[in-house]
Amino acid sequence: MKYRLTPLAKATLLACSLTLVTPVSAADNGMIVGQLSNADNSRVFAGARVTIKELNLSTESRRDGSFHFAALPAGNYTLQASYLGAQPFTQVVTVEEGEINTLTITLSSGNNAIADILVRGQRSGQASAINQQRVADNISSVVSADAIGQFPDQNAAESLQRLPGLSIERDQGEGRFVGIRGIDPNLNNVTINGLNIPSPESGVRSVALDVIPSELIQTLEVSKSVTSDMDADAIGGTIAVKSVSAFDHKEDTASLTIQGSQNTLRDKTSPKLSGSMTHKFSQQVGIAAALSWFDREFGSDNIESNGDDELEQRFYTINRERLGGAVNLDYRPDFNNQYFIRTLYSEFSDDEYRQGNIFTFDEEDSEIARESKDRYETQSIFTVTAGGEHQLDVWDLAWQLGYAKSDEDEPDALYYTFITENASIDADLATSIPQVVQNNDAMDLSTYDLDEISFEDNYTKDVETSVKIDIKRAVDYGRYKGEIKFGTKYRSREKDRNSQIFIYDGDVAGIDSATFGTSAPDWGLGEFGPGLNRQLLRENFNESRSELELVALDSELESKGASYVNEEDIFAAYAMTSVDIGKLHIVAGLRYEITDFSTRGMRVELVADEQADIEQVVNTPWESARDYDYLLPSVNLRYSISEDVIIRAAFTQTLSRPSFEDVAAYQIIETTTQEEEGGFVTEREATVGNPLLNPYEADNFDLSVEYYPGDIGVLSAGLFYKKIDNFIVYADVAGSEEWVGYDEVVQAINGSSADLSGIELSWVKAFNNGFLVSANSTFSTSDATTLFDGEEIDMSLPNQSDRVGNLTVGYEANDWSLRLTMSYKSENLEELDGDMIRIEDDHQQVDFMAKYFINEDMQIYFNAINLNDEPFYHYFDQRDRNAQYEEYGRTFQLGFTWQIR
Repeated sequence: MKYRLTPLAKATLLACSLTLVTPVSAADNGMIVGQLSNADNSRVFAGARVTIKELNLSTESRRDGSFHFAALPAGNYTLQASYLGAQPFTQVVTVEEGEINTLTITLSSGNNAIADILVRGQRSGQASAINQQRVADNISSVVSADAIGQFPDQNAAESLQRLPGLSIERDQGEGRFVGIRGIDPNLNNVTINGLNIPSPESGVRSVALDVIPSELIQTLEVSKSVTSDMDADAIGGTIAVKSVSAFDHKEDTASLTIQGSQNTLRDKTSPKLSGSMTHKFSQQVGIAAALSWFDREFGSDNIESNGDDELEQRFYTINRERLGGAVNLDYRPDFNNQYFIRTLYSEFSDDEYRQGNIFTFDEEDSEIARESKDRYETQSIFTVTAGGEHQLDVWDLAWQLGYAKSDEDEPDALYYTFITENASIDADLATSIPQVVQNNDAMDLSTYDLDEISFEDNYTKDVETSVKIDIKRAVDYGRYKGEIKFGTKYRSREKDRNSQIFIYDGDVAGIDSATFGTSAPDWGLGEFGPGLNRQLLRENFNESRSELELVALDSELESKGASYVNEEDIFAAYAMTSVDIGKLHIVAGLRYEITDFSTRGMRVELVADEQADIEQVVNTPWESARDYDYLLPSVNLRYSISEDVIIRAAFTQTLSRPSFEDVAAYQIIETTTQEEEGGFVTEREATVGNPLLNPYEADNFDLSVEYYPGDIGVLSAGLFYKKIDNFIVYADVAGSEEWVGYDEVVQAINGSSADLSGIELSWVKAFNNGFLVSANSTFSTSDATTLFDGEEIDMSLPNQSDRVGNLTVGYEANDWSLRLTMSYKSENLEELDGDMIRIEDDHQQVDFMAKYFINEDMQIYFNAINLNDEPFYHYFDQRDRNAQYEEYGRTFQLGFTWQIR
């Protein structure tokens, strides 16, 4: 059990406890409730600041434009509402004892505000996001649904890359994982409608956001500093995905999008359909639904090496299909009570056929392997959340029940390997795109022998159930107004990994490798040679499987060693308070989290003993369990120098639990005893999990200034610093107390510490002449310590880029909307590979979007993705030494949208 009661934590705990003895009296008080919309009720305004001038009491409008003030003494008050892009609103309201004043506030446009005609364009989306950022208690960035629609982004990950400090990791040219300020995506927390989302991928915590189509999203919010009512496992930050609700709009809405796209590298056309609707059956009941389907045909050309004596050519053809849907129900019998059910389902399937040539250069012993990978994989995420919000006199109560399931299914994956010896091959690996010199025999499949066949069934399931309760009320600190909030949350999670791997010896009589040959793929990085026919390989395996010789020991080793079950129960409780002291808004609190963790797996040892003439696999069940707890303070400060200038500061403590594979109970051990120089020598190597890993711990400091110059715009600058303890690294722990007598044991262990510091700059501006500019950049540096060959090495954080930036230039007219974007991420350290450093090269991508509005309801659009045909490139030590070079080509999209709102 671990407690971290720093002096700051003790002071914060005392501040929270004091609030309990200074409540606002509920007797004979009145209430003001209201909603903000535009003149024709076509939209509501989220993130507006609403203030009662005489009480210096402020609140923010919620996503449906609503707000309320409870426990107000009787009297006359001046109500003010401000929203960037709209004219200020002022109204005098008389509050009577025991009465509820219900207001409908119309925010109107002016010469320098949102014109109604631009509601359909980029400006309204920017205005909504900027206003929500301005009134937030913490340091955050927001992407609204309107803004998402103004980028040529294919999923949630690509929508987030436009925000300051955010970058994405790509797979096959498409954004998947989101990094915040250079931190590993495994150290972020992702929620959908307030529900923590388990990862469908084996071994990791990070959620690949490409499984969430952008059409299902109402807002994306990235919190870079946490408050105590948020989950603590967010060293990088928290990404909150919120799906659509009927009460996000004043009137019913509907939309339909039809799109076709083409990838130039594979010259394939891909269809996409999506639609959404919101409907209110009455003022109390509403439904929102969205559906999206995208069937994408594409591929990539790849060449990679180990930087020394091995080179691999890869040719990918991929069909990637996404199906996503959401149905959300809201019941609001009155202003004081709200009930909701939120559901989201997303299925992502990836049908991949990869052909590869592996060249091993060893003079007379050089050889070539021609391989195929035939794999169909599906990932799915299903979430359902039920909850309610209740105004009970002066108390606000919110509760939520949640269930989330993610899984990854990879059935019947088939791998073929053909091999031949060929002394003629040669290549210069000290270049970004190495070329192989090979003779005619290398191009003749009849010279190859079938070496190995592998058949795999892999399945991962990650399930989490949760319940949480939040309670808050207004309090008085003498003449200052404030609020207390406390609550609890319980999460129960189980992650299972099950693998069945069958490895077959390729020594089968009568097989002519040439019968599987097909024409050479259209591979653009050099000479590839003959291809392998996918259908013939699959048919051959199905027909001859009974005749193949199973390599039983290797199959058992791989299967048992890759399977495990992890269980994790987290209980959290928090108390926090906020208070306005003049222009200073303080939010401070404490969060307590206790984690019970257990893991079940297998210790699998392959024993090959020539001396005793033994060859066997020994399986031993392995279980481990532990618990740990933390008490974590957070303080967020917001000081409004004026309506236009805001200074923010934050100190928070956060944690991130180890990835599931690192902490799983598995051991894969190979013990070999063989004769050498007249005697027998035993060598032992192992790859093992570490159930006793401690979580990452971080102290986070933030300071920023934001300037809102009026209209729609913001200019901001921020400093951040993170000190991370228990940094997890991979090390060879052979020879340690538990691993005496081993030659090599690779295991994740807790290292010393790491530091990350940097500055974020951002400028967003919508000009009156229709031009729009958005620019942001993040400059950071990091220091971390890792172990290599038993020695400590100082390095930067893995996957941390020193420079990340985005530039967008747009133009709005009555009938046109144009946007040109550029995203940039500088090089970063990926890993230590042997005695070399593997580095991901910088990446700069240019995209373009154009829309033409046929009328108020219909538009056509054109997107061009990766206009500059930017490849993906890794290198060893020096930029001209290839580790991986992959190109994807350009993608062009043409679509039509019909929209009523």
